[in-house]
Amino acid sequence: MLGREKIKNLLGSKETGKTVEVKGWVRTRRGNKKIAFIAVNDGSVIHNIQCVADVAEFDEETLRAVTTGACVRIKGTLVESMGQGQNVEIQAEEIEIYGKADPETYPLQKKGHTLEFLRTIAHLRPRTNTFGAIFRMRHALAFACHKFFNDYGFHYLHTPIITGSDAEGAGEMFRVSVLDPINPPLKENGEVDYSEDFFGKETNLTVSGQLEGELGALALTEIYTFGPTFRAENSNTPRHLAEFWMIEPEMAFYDIKDNMDLAESLLKFLVSYVLEKCKDDIEFLSKMYEPELINRLNSVLDNDFIRIGYTEAIEILKSSNEKFEFPVNWGLDLQSEHERYLVEKHFKKPVILTDYPSSIKAFYMKQNDDGKTVRAMDVLFPGIGEIIGGSQREEDFDRLNRRIEELNIPKKDLWWYLETRKFGTAPHSGFGLGFERMVLFVTGMGNIRDVIPFPRTPKNAEF
Repeated sequence: MLGREKIKNLLGSKETGKTVEVKGWVRTRRGNKKIAFIAVNDGSVIHNIQCVADVAEFDEETLRAVTTGACVRIKGTLVESMGQGQNVEIQAEEIEIYGKADPETYPLQKKGHTLEFLRTIAHLRPRTNTFGAIFRMRHALAFACHKFFNDYGFHYLHTPIITGSDAEGAGEMFRVSVLDPINPPLKENGEVDYSEDFFGKETNLTVSGQLEGELGALALTEIYTFGPTFRAENSNTPRHLAEFWMIEPEMAFYDIKDNMDLAESLLKFLVSYVLEKCKDDIEFLSKMYEPELINRLNSVLDNDFIRIGYTEAIEILKSSNEKFEFPVNWGLDLQSEHERYLVEKHFKKPVILTDYPSSIKAFYMKQNDDGKTVRAMDVLFPGIGEIIGGSQREEDFDRLNRRIEELNIPKKDLWWYLETRKFGTAPHSGFGLGFERMVLFVTGMGNIRDVIPFPRTPKNAEF
């Protein structure tokens, strides 16, 4: 690439004495009147490469512009380093300034900024060590997801972002419309007439690609989706975003046990992959933020996941003598504090909960013969709580139709979904992995806003 070499490759090189060229951003500059030590980073690795410049060989104006944040091109000889912390360095022969960074106004001039402050400058925070590490790990996880499913013979299916149905039945969706917001067309009863809208009906940003994913699975057998999803939930917790990414496999001929097996295999593969490919970044984040990070990652690989029913989990929680903020009773959904107790204190390893009450789960989950529970499954991780939610899907037309009627879900929006149970229905299962929650787990960060480049939350869409 035009002679430029990645710093990651140079730091691992043993071929000294050759002429090299790097391009990147200055992290620090120190030295004296005779010599300048310039640390340059290009984002390929967390480590900087040191470039040593003989002050007498460069004009004063050029060296004055070599400040933290400046973008530079440096050409010189790769030599063995006499300093600690690196094997090689560059003896600079040419320095070109691509972009200056005023030391008086550049926000990252000093170290030690809080994560809260860095969220206010999301356009610059990728240049810090912390966010460089996080986003490299995010990339590695995304690539690992595609590799896992490709190696398993799955087909990558692109499901729509704009949808006319609510997969979760939650109603917390962002509307997509081109109608005049001030004077929209109205029906005789005063309601907005969406038949005059772009799609001829009310549409929203999707909360899940699952329903369309099921259509693919009932033709291609095994598919997965990986895309953005949206939820208009007015929540400012460290676990919620309005825009987030989901990985959602759907598989024909899988029962709930097959579903659990696949989920466990996927999670272990992802953890193993980042441990292998992101060692330097993990070690940095462990040192700076979460000392137990590496042990926690290894605990996923070293243990089989515990598999228990919801009813048993409720009994464990009720007999724990733990003082929970939220009540524990059969029929109530588990809160994060309950999930983390099971994982972190009781079993001390990942847990898969199954057979939840039908009253707290979605309409599409397969009903058990007891008439009270469904074949749902949630995978719980330490530090996170629920990281995967899924189920065996209800393939029986009559049962699914009855459930939709019980919940008063408009059939006009789901007629196509019901038809798949009339024409060649098959047992099938699937789940959703919250990608940002997975990134949270492998990075050890505490807030989901710090593992996505540009977080979308209530009152926040600046960048």
